[in-house]
Amino acid sequence: MAGLLLILSIIDLKTFRLPNLLTILLTVTGLLQAHFILDQLKESILGAAIGFTIFVAIEILFKKIRGKDGLGRGDAKLLAGGGAWCGLYGLPFIVLIASGMGLIGALFPSIRENERIPFGPFLALGILIVWIALNATQLGIPLRQ
Repeated sequence: MAGLLLILSIIDLKTFRLPNLLTILLTVTGLLQAHFILDQLKESILGAAIGFTIFVAIEILFKKIRGKDGLGRGDAKLLAGGGAWCGLYGLPFIVLIASGMGLIGALFPSIRENERIPFGPFLALGILIVWIALNATQLGIPLRQ
């Protein structure tokens, strides 16, 4: 998953696009791990569907209000992948972390010069952080000393 998120981030940084094949692969692998490893397929499906739907709604609303694109459909597909990997309850944390990092990133002049900021890398990092937090004990990371 981490490798796929890294590849998606690099592509988004260079092209402002998140390829369907890779975002779908992220979602499918998330659903597979939820079914075969975690036995939480229902939560994974809900996470993917609701994550996608919320970002598409934001995309449409932003375009209607501002008359230009904000989030891209690729961001919605990436969040669907995040929802598949982290489940429904991981979604708010993914969006919170990604949005916070995006706001911090927008403060840097070198990023602002371009004005367009790809959100995919921030989402990818949010997905990875939330997934690690949700799976810390299985990964051997102690949550408390």
